[in-house]
Amino acid sequence: MRPASFLRNVLGTLFLLACAAASAQSTYRTAGSCDGFPRVDLKVAKGMCMGLVADHLGFVRGVAAIGQDIYMLDMGGWVSKRGRLLHLNLKQKQKGQPEVLLSQLDMPNGIVATPDKKLLIGMHGRIVRIDPAAKDLLGSAQDIVVNLPTTGRHPLTAMVLGADGALYINVGSATDNCESRPDQPGKSDSPCPEIKETPPRASVLRASLTNAHLPLDARALPVHARGLRNSMALALTANGTLVAATNSRDNITVADPKLSDAELPHDTLSWLSAGADYGWPYCFDKLRASPEYPGFDCRAKTPPGRLLPPHAAPLGMLIYNGKSLPALNGHLIIGYHGYRAAGHRLVSLALDAAYQPVGEPRDLVAGWNYRHGGYPMGAPVALATLDDGSLVITEDRNGTLLRLAPD
Repeated sequence: MRPASFLRNVLGTLFLLACAAASAQSTYRTAGSCDGFPRVDLKVAKGMCMGLVADHLGFVRGVAAIGQDIYMLDMGGWVSKRGRLLHLNLKQKQKGQPEVLLSQLDMPNGIVATPDKKLLIGMHGRIVRIDPAAKDLLGSAQDIVVNLPTTGRHPLTAMVLGADGALYINVGSATDNCESRPDQPGKSDSPCPEIKETPPRASVLRASLTNAHLPLDARALPVHARGLRNSMALALTANGTLVAATNSRDNITVADPKLSDAELPHDTLSWLSAGADYGWPYCFDKLRASPEYPGFDCRAKTPPGRLLPPHAAPLGMLIYNGKSLPALNGHLIIGYHGYRAAGHRLVSLALDAAYQPVGEPRDLVAGWNYRHGGYPMGAPVALATLDDGSLVITEDRNGTLLRLAPD
């Protein structure tokens, strides 16, 4: 018989997927105005407010901004070729529905705006570039990276683009912790095969787009860092350091019932060093040996820079450099997508002049808990900074786009 904790996690996952696939109605109660948009009743840091920009967006995931033009990806659920590229312009400060630019996309998740005002869209197995100003958007599409893995537990593409034209791409693990079945943990006498794949799972790749012959084959791209289970939140500092917020494993009690699933493992935040190995699946937290590999020597692995709350599930992150929210200047802003107690919130983490963390993350937007009567649980996914300094946030549980602005 499967452990009860495993069954609880499976049922919880199925519930989340069902909610995300539906996400047809926003149930937010609004009252008053937040910089021209209906104000949402959430606990927001002093001097800021949250406004509801648009709802009924489906399973909305990635977001990118070019000026006041916002581009969003509706993944369409966990099925093939149901995704859409949506566009909304915020020059007219009113709640409205976006236009559909493209449809029948294959599980789109990550989207990045380039300096020349193009869009990179991460889909199932590939990354494409389009020109949103083109009359024929589909005709402007060009494959940038192909042959990304499409199998297993974490097939979605997340990415971040550097000023030098380097594109960093998350390649998630195929499993929870290299188990052959969900109720059967990995074995210490069997090295994990998926980290030997090409490209290796649980890694971050680096693709140089400057003067590159396109498309690039993911199987030939250099590995920037490995041993990172699923780094869905990526950001780059001004000095070019890649920061990764990584979703750690689930179901640790399947491997060792004496451990606490509620307290372990922590999700992690790392300032990645090129060539480093951060330990998955053999190690977790700050280099503790995984229960499946009790004799593994983790000392040769690289520890994370910070431990985040267990199961916070960071899916979006950026370094704020806008002007309208000066209290956030130079801060790392992270969205916790998770449905457990530590999740469903935005946090900010101060960085020093060398872009290293100062202190611990603090709540920026909280109180995103379910209450009857217009207070749904929130699930922030991606963030983008508009040219006016406000932040827009996609939220997939309720299919909404929200905006953090000065109060």
